[in-house]
Amino acid sequence: MYLIKTPRLLKKLYPNFVWDGPNNPRCIYLTFDDGPIPIVTPFVLNILKQYKAKATFFCIGDNVRKHPDIFEQVKNDGHAIGNHTFNHLKGWDTDDKVYLDNFLQADELLDTKLFRPPYGRMKKTQLKLLQEAKPGVQAIMWNVLSADFDVAITPEKCLDNVLKKTRGGDMVLFHDSLKAKERMEYALPRAMEVWSREGYEFRSMPEPVLLR
Repeated sequence: MYLIKTPRLLKKLYPNFVWDGPNNPRCIYLTFDDGPIPIVTPFVLNILKQYKAKATFFCIGDNVRKHPDIFEQVKNDGHAIGNHTFNHLKGWDTDDKVYLDNFLQADELLDTKLFRPPYGRMKKTQLKLLQEAKPGVQAIMWNVLSADFDVAITPEKCLDNVLKKTRGGDMVLFHDSLKAKERMEYALPRAMEVWSREGYEFRSMPEPVLLR
């Protein structure tokens, strides 16, 4: 089960996590998890370039190791980079020390203070360990979920998810992954066309993130 729009109560329960973009009502903050991946990530980069958009890519360290050329393209295009662990670990099911080591292994390739826990699940003790090991690290979540990872929904439903729920200042989560490819490739360009027509800009998350 998942929620498309993050409820305020959840944000209050986890105040040390960043759920929204910086307070700019004319901006949408696009984020992409799980890359870099051949074909999929370059598709995203091409769409972003069409709209002169900047986004934040939360990269899996092992994918960066496998596809360094695509990772360099993401950086060269001026997008922000976030850590998504080296092996896409689910924090709730992982020993704290193992989780920290996996984060640090990815950090050797990524060197960023932006971190997004895979599946959006990590223990508060794990966040504390990460911040002690790399001061200034912030756990970046989202407040609009496209659900492009869900193979049970149609591409049209994925588009509907983001268009109905996104407002200025929101942080929207897509995936540049093979699993999400069909739905993301349909929804992303169409959503960006609508948002651009409505006058929104697309920016990446800064370091450090400004909490609101």
